[in-house]
Amino acid sequence: MDRRVINGKDTRRKHSETLKRDLVERSLRTGASVSALAQEHGINANLLFNWRRLHLRAQNLDTVVVAPAPGPTLLPVTVRPEMQSPAAQPQQPPLAPARASTGTIEIEIGNARVRLRGTVDDASLRSVLRALSELA
Repeated sequence: MDRRVINGKDTRRKHSETLKRDLVERSLRTGASVSALAQEHGINANLLFNWRRLHLRAQNLDTVVVAPAPGPTLLPVTVRPEMQSPAAQPQQPPLAPARASTGTIEIEIGNARVRLRGTVDDASLRSVLRALSELA
């Protein structure tokens, strides 16, 4: 049986003031990651944030003013309509004349009767007539 004797001693790690000061100064640099820095040194990030807070209070500063990291440079852009030569433009097929959408075509061949209402395209009419002629 394994017994543990607790004698009330503080088991927390003691970090030197030099280490604390070094880590705080490095964490206050522009672009520094507190979490990454803490992880590199095997300490909890909250502990490093606490050291930073104590350091800033000692200097009578409540917050750190960090200059923003330089971002991308924006350049002015002028958008012009695309110019194409007449030869490069796609040719549109000529539009068919509009047909009347009313009217009925009725065709009887033998025992078959077909009624076509409204606009009927030529190809459809041809295929219907071909099918009817085969039946007759």
